[in-house]
Amino acid sequence: MRSIAPLFDQITAELEALGELRDKPSGTIRISCTDDQIELCIRPMLASFLKSYPDITLEFYIDYGFTNVVEERFDAGIRMGESISKDMIAVRIGPDWRLAVVGSPEYFERNPAPTTPHELTGHDCVNIRHRPSGAIYAWEFESNGQAFTVKADGQLVFNSIMHVLNAAVDGVGLAYVPEELVAPYLADGRLKEVLADWCPEFQGYHLYYPNRRQASPAFSALVEALKYRS
Repeated sequence: MRSIAPLFDQITAELEALGELRDKPSGTIRISCTDDQIELCIRPMLASFLKSYPDITLEFYIDYGFTNVVEERFDAGIRMGESISKDMIAVRIGPDWRLAVVGSPEYFERNPAPTTPHELTGHDCVNIRHRPSGAIYAWEFESNGQAFTVKADGQLVFNSIMHVLNAAVDGVGLAYVPEELVAPYLADGRLKEVLADWCPEFQGYHLYYPNRRQASPAFSALVEALKYRS
């Protein structure tokens, strides 16, 4: 018995190590989202999360369409709360937000600032095209509780909000982008906002994913790190 006691101790230690390895957050998590969602919701926590969980790999797929995360085999996606299917689990990861119509000082030196959304038809507007419909986003506004859209025309169309923002900073035209995203540019004067009273508020971004019996430790760690705390 004395001779096999060390063997039992070794087996016990190895089993404990395997248990710790099983429970240690690890693996790859694939998320479908837009580049502004990464900038606003993911980037602030990214460095600390990766440092805390060195065995987790995060893979982000930039897509402005309404991706079916189940069919396309993503672990999760990010959308505004009101656009998430009821059969999905949704976790809020950001505050309510609004869009802002912005342009550079140089642009407004060449063009008078619009005073109503309908005056945008006389301006160069930088647009974004959504997948999979292929439709150009119609700018959404609100007046006295009534929502309406304006078809804003211009010479530039992107499928990335970050390029839309860059074009506005470069003086190419007006852009309609998340207010939080342009806050630093408004603060230092690189952009100016117009039509603020007409821009509606939207429900905050949510991480959404199909109902699972048991989430992996890695996925649970990510959800906890992203969870919005007002």
